Amino acid sequence: MAARLGAVAGVAGASATDQRPSASLRATTLALLAAVPGLPLVLSAVMPASAALPAGVALAGAGALLAAAASSTLEARPAPQKTFAEELAAATPPAASPYDLFAGLVTLHDARGFVTAVHGRDRADMLAWMRDPAGRGYLDQIHVSDRLGFLAAIDRLRQGGTRETVEIRIDRPRTEADAEQFTHMRVEMTALAGPDGALAAVVAQSRDMSDEAKLRGESARKAAEAESANDAKTRFLAAVSHELRTPLNAILGFSDILAGEYFGRLENDRQREYVTLIHQSGSHLLSVVNTMLDVSKIEAGRYELLTEPFPVADSVRACEQMLGLQAREKGIKLTSRVPRAIGEAIADQRAIQQVLINLVGNAIKFTDRGGIVTIDAAREGRDLVLTVSDTGIGIPADKLALIGQPFMQVQNEYTRKYEGTGLGLSLVKGLVALHGGSFVIQSRPGEGTVITVRVPADGSGVAPDSELRPGCAPNAASTVEFPPRLAAMVETVYEPSQDGKDTNDERARQKTA
Repeated sequence: MAARLGAVAGVAGASATDQRPSASLRATTLALLAAVPGLPLVLSAVMPASAALPAGVALAGAGALLAAAASSTLEARPAPQKTFAEELAAATPPAASPYDLFAGLVTLHDARGFVTAVHGRDRADMLAWMRDPAGRGYLDQIHVSDRLGFLAAIDRLRQGGTRETVEIRIDRPRTEADAEQFTHMRVEMTALAGPDGALAAVVAQSRDMSDEAKLRGESARKAAEAESANDAKTRFLAAVSHELRTPLNAILGFSDILAGEYFGRLENDRQREYVTLIHQSGSHLLSVVNTMLDVSKIEAGRYELLTEPFPVADSVRACEQMLGLQAREKGIKLTSRVPRAIGEAIADQRAIQQVLINLVGNAIKFTDRGGIVTIDAAREGRDLVLTVSDTGIGIPADKLALIGQPFMQVQNEYTRKYEGTGLGLSLVKGLVALHGGSFVIQSRPGEGTVITVRVPADGSGVAPDSELRPGCAPNAASTVEFPPRLAAMVETVYEPSQDGKDTNDERARQKTA
């Protein structure tokens, strides 16, 4: 009991393992102990000293015993031992929000679009120039024309959407004179639904895409400049071609009159030779002008095809008759192989003849004396296949990608041997594309070239006027890609020749498209 009283009073010598009572209990016990000498004195005032002394001591002892009994009811309990996991958890700082691990600025919005929390890995950098986005602060910083799109995305999420992506511009205070006024941001929003399925919050991740927006702007500007330059070039070609045809009509007409000597005989053969050269030069220039006009029409999508049935053999025969004299003068044999049962084809006869004339003319141009140029026509299924082959100089494999580009020739102006504008194959490819056909070229330097044209024989490849592309005016010709992509249609067959001729062959490098 003494030990218990000592523990209650907090004196030294009490067991260290006992749990100490509360402060109020210790104060009460000390007060009772102090009352042991004081109570007899107080009681002596109302009763004899012989009775006051034992009564006071008895009362003080009784109080001390009651306090000791109250403290004894508190059993000593050891302090609970913490596990290692609990100690580690207590020593670990509070975990950051998972939203702080995401790049950019992560904002939590309510159903109205107001910001309720701000997170994000780049929060500090972005808030350094942004105003406080809390509440309506984020909305107020969005460009006026983009604000409606942002709120519309929030509304779609409120109506049941799960994710939305919008691009907005955030007002940025200018720190420099040439700084951008707005920062382009891509905002990816995800809906968080509540227990009732309604929209509870929106998680929006905003990332800076100013560099991407700048690149897109530059790309659009360059595309517009290229389109404008292309349109200007087309208008220039059309205007120059029309202006050249007017004096050419007079040159050809008067040279014909002089060559026929309708108004008097020429005095000598040299005059007749000069008149003939004038007529030939004028005819050549007129053919170049007509080719330029056709190329311009194809490029502008205004070349109209007049499809009709025509005998294929007649077109091949007409081509032979037109270019036979040129081939004989150069010492080249021009032949054709057309089956009798080939019949008719439905296409633009003038365009098909133009294709044959350009291909055969190129073959004659690049074939030396003693060579052979052959025209083959055949039917394969529903297709009409026209093939022009020669034993000319061929085309190097590394130059095939240049073939067919307008005004493009394989050789340069210093090694140039063959005349031409480089428009022949460009026109051929454009006309074939208008018919919905394909163009394949096979060539070996020093051995020859084989060009195969395949078009639908029933005219199904020609788009009718009713099947116009979006944005085309009624009754307008459909626009085709010009020049057509050669890489998708070209089959290159190249093997080094046995006689040592290869891409170093000077004549092969002088091939003109």
